[in-house]
Amino acid sequence: MEASLQATFDEAQHIVFLTGAGVSTPSGIPDYRSKNGLYTGHRNAEYYLSHTCLVQEPAVFYDYVKRNLYYPDAKPNIIHEKQAALTQQDRAMVITQNIDNLYNVAHTKHLVEFHGNMYQVHCQVCGAKVAWQDYLQDPHHEVDGGWLRPDVVLYDEGLNEMNIQRSVAAMNQADLVVIVGTSMRVYPFAGLLDYRNSAAKVVVINQEKLDLGFDYDMVQADATDFFNELQVRG
Repeated sequence: MEASLQATFDEAQHIVFLTGAGVSTPSGIPDYRSKNGLYTGHRNAEYYLSHTCLVQEPAVFYDYVKRNLYYPDAKPNIIHEKQAALTQQDRAMVITQNIDNLYNVAHTKHLVEFHGNMYQVHCQVCGAKVAWQDYLQDPHHEVDGGWLRPDVVLYDEGLNEMNIQRSVAAMNQADLVVIVGTSMRVYPFAGLLDYRNSAAKVVVINQEKLDLGFDYDMVQADATDFFNELQVRG
């Protein structure tokens, strides 16, 4: 790693990591857009992960997410761990599109799960929180029979307003924005860049270059290699 890039991380006091599926693929969680079998017949992942499917065909929704979106044996990798370590120094926040809970397992202190978390589940009838392990055994709440659902933002649903506010505030204050494992093409997540501090440096760590419409520093490399080399200095 270039000394100047290490120095950028050392000197930053308000880092914002914007992350996506590429952070979790090294942990064995496939990018759902590239998984085999997600696009079947006339329906695709967007339908199965929609509010419409949840309401009209709850059993179909449940079968889909149970088979495709739960990886309970997955463990955080070096990317999660180094980012979490920086949040524990109170000088970084992670805003992630991922719904796999790995940032929580890695003890990330300042975290916005922009699209929610598959491992947080509640009953749609009474609102009670239910263990995800119970959900994987039965999609009905044992207390009242209500359909359970994970706390994720589905297609046709609005984002959590508090997550939006926290994310925008963090981008306004950032002195370093680091994009990792995401194409930044999915809105409204990609729109967070519009709220970045104009003085913030932007670094992209990705296998492919991005078209962001402004100047940024590109690290065209495997993110696991980059974070293996990055030193977290207190």
